Amino acid sequence: MNVTELLKYLFLGLIQGITEPIPISSSGHLVLFEHFFGLKITGLSFEVLVNFASLLAVLFIYRSDLIQLTKNSLSYLIVSDKTQSMKKDFYFVIYLIIGTIPAGIIGVLFQDQIAAIFKGVRVIGFTLIITGIALWLIRNLKGSKGDGELTLKDSIIIGLSQAVALIPGISRSGATIVSSVALGTKRETALKFSFFLYIPVSLGGMILSFSDLIHDPRMGQLFLPYTLAFIASLVASYFSLKWFINVMKKGKLGYFSIYCFVVGIAVIILG
Repeated sequence: MNVTELLKYLFLGLIQGITEPIPISSSGHLVLFEHFFGLKITGLSFEVLVNFASLLAVLFIYRSDLIQLTKNSLSYLIVSDKTQSMKKDFYFVIYLIIGTIPAGIIGVLFQDQIAAIFKGVRVIGFTLIITGIALWLIRNLKGSKGDGELTLKDSIIIGLSQAVALIPGISRSGATIVSSVALGTKRETALKFSFFLYIPVSLGGMILSFSDLIHDPRMGQLFLPYTLAFIASLVASYFSLKWFINVMKKGKLGYFSIYCFVVGIAVIILG
């Protein structure tokens, strides 16, 4: 594999890493860059692998919260003297599990049909505009509900919004954050719940695709480019998510809305 091919994989890994945490649709951007720059990569193993790299970045950034959630949830099940903190974290985990179900079921049963119906770069242009409209509508909302104030209804609605993001060009983080904020949650809680929902989705995709990945007859040839793309996605995801956390604190979602409008219109015209 020549240097140009290696740079192609490295570049797409960077695109995945930069766009995954922010609400502009990473899968949509991968399709767009592959189309307009002739960077086509066949098979799902590449996308699953770079998504897994993004997952590792999310796990690292939120490691303290995840450890606390795990400890408190287990303690709530085991100890007799339960605290309010244990209860809050236990139900937060329960709502995460419930919120994961819609995308999990719909993804397993209908992913191929969704991909077949919503195909083509112009479709991504329109769905990016839809993402932009949703972000614009909630850009100034702050919300008051914290981690311990989420409800079963909230988790179901947010989970359904994540399922909608199976459509190419609909941002997963954007859809879940928009629905969370619209339901009255604080931005910090919306962001945390969104990325915690990403954990089982990405992990499940990696598990389901692991056999295909290791049995890919081209793996010997693809090991180096896949490794470069994985590292690029991991590093880019880390810095992109850290930056996005600060953006959320400042309530600057309107910038992403404008970006989606501009890119969406350009894709419709040029696609």
